[in-house]
Amino acid sequence: MDNDEVAEALQELQKKHIRITPQRQTILTYLVTHHNHPTVETIYEDLNQESPNLSLATTYNTLKLLVDLGLVIELANGEDGVHYDYFNKPHYHIICTNCGKITDVFYDGFAKDAHRMETEAAKQTGYQVSGNLFEIYGLCPECQAKLKTK
Repeated sequence: MDNDEVAEALQELQKKHIRITPQRQTILTYLVTHHNHPTVETIYEDLNQESPNLSLATTYNTLKLLVDLGLVIELANGEDGVHYDYFNKPHYHIICTNCGKITDVFYDGFAKDAHRMETEAAKQTGYQVSGNLFEIYGLCPECQAKLKTK
């Protein structure tokens, strides 16, 4: 399944007439196949061994391009910095208030509910809505277990 998603993501770049460089392909493949919401530093460190031609600047620039194209979203996570998420299917995030772990939550009605919330927000405020970011906060199972053992 991940190979299909990688192919679809690369096809999106081609549709938008974006050149697929080895570095872009490597970073996009990493994001499609890793669901850990990495920071730019994590991506660079993880890929540097297999792709020595990948620089930190190229990693930043590629992520900015992918965000601008709407293939990847940025998640600001407080002191933890910015994390990146390949956004192929509408979903939201639950974030641990203790350790900062970000987990994807898929819900079949998300797109419909999000559209309704955007429509209502525009109606109430007069804003021209350009998107949304929905996050839920709580304690992850690992942090809950640690608290129980104390």
